Amino acid sequence: MKAIIQRCMNAQVSVNGEVVSKIGQGACVLIGISSKDNVKDMEFMVRKLLSIKLFDDDDGKKWKKSIVDKQFELLCVSQFTLCNTWKGNKPDFHLAMSSEQSKEFYEKFIKMMKDKYNPDKIKDGVFGAYMQVSLQNDGPVTLELESPVQNDNSKKVQPMLNNENGDADR
Repeated sequence: MKAIIQRCMNAQVSVNGEVVSKIGQGACVLIGISSKDNVKDMEFMVRKLLSIKLFDDDDGKKWKKSIVDKQFELLCVSQFTLCNTWKGNKPDFHLAMSSEQSKEFYEKFIKMMKDKYNPDKIKDGVFGAYMQVSLQNDGPVTLELESPVQNDNSKKVQPMLNNENGDADR
């Protein structure tokens, strides 16, 4: 998973000119889900998004408080384009999880965010919709976060076996 985190004073998502979601102070997070992402990536992303120190403490010391510490809001917006590669000058999105799978994955991610924090403080856009996202940056502070590659076989491409001896197709 990949996230672009923007600290903001406020943010909103509109679809067809109608505001469908908005927050006050907190962060707007664009979320990209790759075809290799799994529950471990989701858990990592939820934990990090809720605990990273984006905000000043009461004494003005920088980078001391998290969204949870400050009881701020989070606006999450699914964005498959974060999983791009390049073919010359054209973006290619073959690394993104399929639309059907990513919808279910994203919904579970949002549920986990709400379960781990405050459901009223977690907002999101409309999955798969053409959206307009607007925000008032605070800082500006914009950070990129990517889940680490897992060491288990869930993220490794396994060769196809072509016989009973277990020889791999080459």
